[in-house]
Amino acid sequence: MIKIKRRSSKKYVEVPVRHNFNEQITASQVRVIADDGEQLGILALRDAINAARERELDLVEVAPNADPPVCRIMDFGKFIYQQDKKQREARKAQKTTEIKEIRLRPKTDDYHAGFKVKNARRFLMSGMKVKVRIQFRGREITHPEIGLEQLREVAEELSDIAVIEQHPGMEGRSLLMVLAPIT
Repeated sequence: MIKIKRRSSKKYVEVPVRHNFNEQITASQVRVIADDGEQLGILALRDAINAARERELDLVEVAPNADPPVCRIMDFGKFIYQQDKKQREARKAQKTTEIKEIRLRPKTDDYHAGFKVKNARRFLMSGMKVKVRIQFRGREITHPEIGLEQLREVAEELSDIAVIEQHPGMEGRSLLMVLAPIT
């Protein structure tokens, strides 16, 4: 861990360092690549650090397992910033689909089911999947056709913005169906 001052704040922030730089490098000789991409060859560590200091940059170990280790002359703060930016972009690119669930009972009347369907519509419009669960209690499980009819009605009401991803099926004492937004 090293402390780097971020531009947006006056505080120093601890940043996990995955690369050794300048005096943290332990090898006696290193292969050096200049900031413009030119190969400077294999140099003693002290000479490589001096070459980096002459250019007012840092010597960063980019391939520590190579023989000899490969080091690049660059601005370490800028390097950390670019790596951080790449990681943020990669996280942003990963699309996580959230599954929301609405629960109904076989005895839920149409008025209250309408609220649940309206919420499901809102979830689907924001790109989430919706799991519709009909929860059976006691002897209600002897009439699964009532639950199937309710699920069919929900799917019909949401057919303009959703498709059935998982068709109705029993799971314990529940009847489930998953709806996905139309893309």
